[in-house]
Amino acid sequence: MSPRLKLRDIAFFERPVQFARPFRFGAITINATPQLFVRVEIEVEGRGVAVGASAELLVPKWFDKRPELSPAQTVDGLRRSLEIARGLYLAETGFRPAFGLHASCIAAQVKACAEEDIPPLAAGYGPAEIDKAILDALLRAVGASFFEGMADNIAGIDGRMSLDLTGAEIAGFLKGRTPLPRVAIRHTVGLDDKIEGEGGVADVRENAGARYFKLKLSGDPEADVARLARIGKELGNLDRGYKVSLDANEQYADLAALRALIDRLDGDAALHGISTRLLYIEQPMPRDITFQTALGSLATRDFIIDEADDSYGTFLAMRPLGYRGISSKSCKGLYKSILNAVRAAQWTTGAETFFITGEDLTCQAGLAVQQDLALGAFIGVTHAERNGHHYVDGFGDTPLAEARAFAAAHPDLYADTGQGIRLSIHNGDLRTGSLHATGFATSVHPDWSALRPLEQPRSLQEHLT
Repeated sequence: MSPRLKLRDIAFFERPVQFARPFRFGAITINATPQLFVRVEIEVEGRGVAVGASAELLVPKWFDKRPELSPAQTVDGLRRSLEIARGLYLAETGFRPAFGLHASCIAAQVKACAEEDIPPLAAGYGPAEIDKAILDALLRAVGASFFEGMADNIAGIDGRMSLDLTGAEIAGFLKGRTPLPRVAIRHTVGLDDKIEGEGGVADVRENAGARYFKLKLSGDPEADVARLARIGKELGNLDRGYKVSLDANEQYADLAALRALIDRLDGDAALHGISTRLLYIEQPMPRDITFQTALGSLATRDFIIDEADDSYGTFLAMRPLGYRGISSKSCKGLYKSILNAVRAAQWTTGAETFFITGEDLTCQAGLAVQQDLALGAFIGVTHAERNGHHYVDGFGDTPLAEARAFAAAHPDLYADTGQGIRLSIHNGDLRTGSLHATGFATSVHPDWSALRPLEQPRSLQEHLT
């Protein structure tokens, strides 16, 4: 039986993060954004009190891309999502399993956020971050690692949020997992990133020996084809085999524009290297159009959904439209990732394959990357977008003592390069051995005294004035 808990406190903090290079995706270029940190205190029935933590970037213009909103307004939407979730979670005063607490709050969270014009994807951010910190505290209270605890369904995940799955099916999936000892990195190539020569996509000092590459698309088929041809030529110089994925971040306006891209991928000789190594295409169209548009003949290519994944029913709704995959992201909710992984395993047959991918640059070195890496390793994500440390330059502005504490506790994940502590990548892979520590994939917590309280979100009217 899963242990029961109740919350005693939830506190939010943030730290400014400066990017070492601009990162352009979709319609925005990011040069800096805050990183969120969550600290919770829980009481576990019969086990006493424990503290847990989580972290994630507050990314502008991804959760909410409405053009009339500024980047700052969309970050404040995430801050407000956190505050609303804090109130709902703390209002649940009885003992219950961790997943039961989440399930009791998520519908009210989406409704309360909608009343403040916060869309469902952003509404899910607050619970997602609180849930990770609660799980960290719970695992510490019982003295278990993430992999041990999840195999025993420590959170009490059941079928109430996914009526197509039974509790027995979920528990069986969890019990049968063998965590991956290594996860390959996928190197993201942003729209403003250099392509050729020194510092380009084939430069090992930039790609850290990656065998997987994620290439951002602009939504303009002609411009994207020209850029992909240049990238393919450079990747052809690698001394190793490689695979690619494409990510449009909702920039392809409709199926006709998407078909124009696919036609060129299928028929243009200059794109042969990219086309023959293409694993999947990620979230090509805006989320509202995605829900209304079947891929039809284009589904001979594998497509996944990412920004459209704003509820527990999304993967179910997208399957008949031709989508085969869905992204796992801690910032969208670890329970949703796990339930979608159960679905993918159940739906996969000899005739069809469904899959989960790891797509997240919000995972900075330390808590965020470790927790998301552990989640992926548990559900079987063999390669993941993992170069947030590349755009932010390692631990960024994290105090040196804190970075050293993480490196000492997780020596297989970090190394001092002489230019700061960075992720330690071994032949294109990250090792997960030290993530078997007690707690949610971390032996240490941030230096809370070095963080500032979460900034109070401003209302839309305040932004306008």
